[in-house]
Amino acid sequence: MYSCILILLFVSVFAQSSERNLSSEKWQFKNEKENKWLTAKVPGTVHLDLMDHKIIPDPYKDENEKKVQWIENEDWEYQTLFKISSKELQNKNIDLVFNGLDTFSEIYLNGKLLKKTDNMFRKWEIPVKLNLKVGDNILQVKFKSAVNVGKELAQKVPFTMPESPRSFVRKAQYQFGWDWGPRLVTAGIWKDVKLEFWNNAKLENVKIEQKKLTKRNEDLNIYTEIIADQNGKYVLSINGKLNNIQLKKGKNTIQVPFTIQNPKLWQPNGWGDPNLYDITISLQKDSQIIDHKTEKIGLRTIELIQEKDEQGKSFYFKVNGKPLYIKGTNWIPGDSFTPRMTQEKYQKLIKDCKEANMNMIRVWGGGIYEDDELYKACDENGILVWQDFMFAGSFYPSDEGFLNTVKEEVKDQVNRLQNHPSIALWCGNNEIDEAIVNWGYQKQFNYSKDDSLQVWKDYKKLFHEVIPNALKENVTPEKNIYWPSSPSIGWGHKESLTEGDSHYWGVWWGEFPFEIYNEKVGRFMSEYGFQGMPSLEAVQSMFSEKPDLNIENPIIKAHEKNARGFQIIDQYMKRDYIVPADFVKYNYISQLLQARGMQIAIEAHRRAKPYNMGSLYWQLNDCWPVISWSSIDYLGNWKALHYQVKRSFENQVILTEEKEGNLNFYAINDGIEKFEDVFVDIQVVQYNGEIVNEISTVPDGKFLDGIIKFDPVKIENLIQDFNKNEVFLQLVLKGKNDKIIAENHYFFVKPKDLKLSKPTITIRKISPTEIEISTDVLAKDVYLIGNMHFSDNFFDLLPKTSKKIVLSKSLDKIEVMSLWDTMK
Repeated sequence: MYSCILILLFVSVFAQSSERNLSSEKWQFKNEKENKWLTAKVPGTVHLDLMDHKIIPDPYKDENEKKVQWIENEDWEYQTLFKISSKELQNKNIDLVFNGLDTFSEIYLNGKLLKKTDNMFRKWEIPVKLNLKVGDNILQVKFKSAVNVGKELAQKVPFTMPESPRSFVRKAQYQFGWDWGPRLVTAGIWKDVKLEFWNNAKLENVKIEQKKLTKRNEDLNIYTEIIADQNGKYVLSINGKLNNIQLKKGKNTIQVPFTIQNPKLWQPNGWGDPNLYDITISLQKDSQIIDHKTEKIGLRTIELIQEKDEQGKSFYFKVNGKPLYIKGTNWIPGDSFTPRMTQEKYQKLIKDCKEANMNMIRVWGGGIYEDDELYKACDENGILVWQDFMFAGSFYPSDEGFLNTVKEEVKDQVNRLQNHPSIALWCGNNEIDEAIVNWGYQKQFNYSKDDSLQVWKDYKKLFHEVIPNALKENVTPEKNIYWPSSPSIGWGHKESLTEGDSHYWGVWWGEFPFEIYNEKVGRFMSEYGFQGMPSLEAVQSMFSEKPDLNIENPIIKAHEKNARGFQIIDQYMKRDYIVPADFVKYNYISQLLQARGMQIAIEAHRRAKPYNMGSLYWQLNDCWPVISWSSIDYLGNWKALHYQVKRSFENQVILTEEKEGNLNFYAINDGIEKFEDVFVDIQVVQYNGEIVNEISTVPDGKFLDGIIKFDPVKIENLIQDFNKNEVFLQLVLKGKNDKIIAENHYFFVKPKDLKLSKPTITIRKISPTEIEISTDVLAKDVYLIGNMHFSDNFFDLLPKTSKKIVLSKSLDKIEVMSLWDTMK
């Protein structure tokens, strides 16, 4: 009897799988050339550890980035001492799991070399039961300089590769420097490390396939990969439903059908709720649960529709059976030191996207496959994800070792991500097709014909064979939407605007005026953008001491990574605004300039619906304090652009197009609610608030594909004897029973040409976190200044009107500025 109790106790304790987090152990690190060990944090990077010990200054401040470049050329070691109990060692299987090692490393346990790694984006799982001992165990990870290894690999190729050595190393490409980011080439244990204890069998991977979706049922296939250490009978439970299964020793793939009755769809932002379901899978042996996983899924269908038409070929996403106009942005890593990204920051940035009426982000291919928290936030907020694989703007090798590690990288990442309902598309790379065809690297590096052919052959092998084949092997069919390169055709070719997706950089790089956006509209605009200054708070954070806010300050210049950045900003600013000498006003105008450019672009895209079915501006966020294309700065502050994007991406808008002396008006409805019998009330208003003319206009048809055009109106008949710089239009789109659908206003001239009067702006405090702001005459581009978030900012306050603003925290004093203040 006594022995039976012991046996049952042993089964209950050791049947279940468990894990132990080694990240929380006491870690140390050192330069390989030195013998002094210092405390370290895991997950982390060598830069952060060096900063903690005040060995290097903060690279984000002053011009310190230059002072830390030596780090990338050094080799580094990390180690920890941890104890193993006799009880833990009794488990049949013990695996050491590194979720991320950056990048070239050797892993030692108790002095024995276990594994060499070569890819930042892979998960490394190593059986270690035979290498562990009761008591103290020492785990060491020795990192080689990725720059030095990359240079060695580059020498094996008979011609010069652009962006060498970064394209030879499978690590975050932006760490080598970009035109919005610093050069900070990291090393370290950048994700969690743990020990996994398991007995009999463990759930390795779960894939959930949507087979057939109806209003009554959603039929699923649940695929589970199970590793068993011996043959045997087991029970697989799915949300409590039991299935008897037979496992063989080794890897098993089990398929089980499962049905969800009366399914609620996962809807993208703007269409409804992103409903989610928990699917809990447990593996049982002898009535004991030995392993379990829970996957949160959304029930939806996504298709990428490309059909030939008279103008070229369509490119749009059909979600849940209906065409979805895509509104969104491009995501870059939120920090140059990725372990610093918190769950809270991921959640806030995605909620900022939702609040700005977006329904998609593109995870750009020069960064990282983001933390689970990003995709969780997108699932919860109805934000689709265009997921690039991590290749950007260079040529890449195709030797056997490189292709093999990429294949495993793709497998690891798509197995991790594919059950997220937010994932809409897998894209092979960022701008590599364009780089090969358009950027002139072959001429620059004096390639032979054979060299050029080899580059194209390598490209085809990687992005048209290895990656799509790896996807096919690991992703369920309905989730395997693959696009080899973004853009499909470079912006200098006319076909880039008639098919595929387009990166249009005639504005900024081409230095064409913003108005060119009205002509350069493609089927799906996946990149376009313009730089603007970050918030004053973010600028001040660039300094370690009291800042000298001057555009010529070398510290501020060091945080503009585009060589001609300020020159281009000034050139555009002179076209549209009066350029201020004062820094605070210059900062304000640069933000207005950026917002104005993107407003022109977005409105041109939306007016072209359904020819154009997507608009993703560059870029959402920053990885450090910087002058960049972002709409939210590194500290999380909304720039003028993000407030404008929120307005421009509203589901229902009324837009104006000025052409050949006429005004064309477009009503656009991206929502699911239908509107009929619409019309537009138009008022011509002087800047003092006097209405000088009023008309209504009706459409020349009905809503088709969510857009309707109104009869054109002659400008001279509308504004009569008034000058264009003295009046603006107040537009109200109405439906049945005079229901207001959307409002907007329109100015006829550039901001510098507006004949503004000084507004008397009054702020009334309603509560500690709410104010009401009013004006007597037009207050153009009202800027509320304070170290906080305002529910609206950089807005036009129309004459004799007021507006309520919610504050993120109580503030005793709020400064206010308007465009008039920069024109004195």
